[in-house]
Amino acid sequence: MRKVHIHLISDSSGETVSAVARACLAQFEGVTAVHHDWWLVRTQGQVERVIQGIGENPGIVFYTVVDQFARASLEEACRHLAVPCVSILDPFLPMMANHLQMEVKARPGRQFLLDAEYFARIEAMQFTLAHDDGQVLSDLDKADIVLVGVSRTSKTPTSMYLANRGFKCANYPLVGGLPVPEEIVVVKGPLVVGLTGDPKRLVEIRRSRLKMIQGEVETDYVQLDKIEEEVRWARRLFVRYGWPVVDVTRKSIEEAAAAIMQIYHQNLNKISIPFAQTADNKETEQS
Repeated sequence: MRKVHIHLISDSSGETVSAVARACLAQFEGVTAVHHDWWLVRTQGQVERVIQGIGENPGIVFYTVVDQFARASLEEACRHLAVPCVSILDPFLPMMANHLQMEVKARPGRQFLLDAEYFARIEAMQFTLAHDDGQVLSDLDKADIVLVGVSRTSKTPTSMYLANRGFKCANYPLVGGLPVPEEIVVVKGPLVVGLTGDPKRLVEIRRSRLKMIQGEVETDYVQLDKIEEEVRWARRLFVRYGWPVVDVTRKSIEEAAAAIMQIYHQNLNKISIPFAQTADNKETEQS
C-alpha cells in the first residue's frame, strides 16, 4: 500500500472538501490516505497552524477557503513547500458569477445559514427519529417517504440520511407472515419504497448483529432458508402494492438514498416509470 498525506482545509464544516477527497481517492487502488482535517480555518493564526502542519507532513492539499488573504497565505506556503494545492470551489464560482452576472460573496459558512431550509431539515430529522422502526403510524400522511423491508435492510440508517437531506421519513420492519399495517397500505401522500437484499448477505449481517447482542445463537432469524422465504414473501408484497424496490445488497447508504430520492422526484414530477421496467423490480417480479 502506498501512503499519502492529504490535508483537507475548510473555513466551514469541511463537508464539501471531504466529499470531493473521498470521491477522488476511491478511484485509486493500493493507496492509503492519512487525513489531516483542518476545519473552521478563518484567522491568520489558524492558517499559520495549518501551514505548520503541512510542513510537518507534506502531502496533497485540498481546500475550500473563500477569504482572499487566507487563500494567498496558504497558496504561497504550498508553493514554498512544493506540495500540490487545489481549491475545490475555484472551477465553479467564477463560472456561476459570470453566468448570473453577480458578485461572489466571500463569506465562510454561508451554506449553513439558519434559514428556513435549515429548520426544515431539523424538523425532518425529528420526524424521522419519532417514526423509526414503526414506532408511530398514525400520521404517515405527513411523511415524504416510507421505507419498508425485512430486518437488516438498512431502513434506519437510510431514513436518517434522507432526513439529513430534508426528507421526512418513516420506516417499518416487515416480519414474515404478519400483515402490513393498514396505515401503510392505504397511505396516499408519501412515497412507499420497498428495500430488499441478497439473503446470503442478510445472513452475515444478522449473525454479526445477533452475536453483538447475545453471543452465538442459532434461530430462524439467521437461517438461510428462512431468510430466503422471508425475502420472497416481502418481494411479493412489493409487487402486490405496486411499491418501487431498491436492492441494497451492493449499495452504500448514500447510493441507496440516491436511488430513493431519484424515485421520489420522478414521482413528484409525475414521470411514469412502469413498475416492471426497473432492474430491481424485474428481479422482484421474477422471484
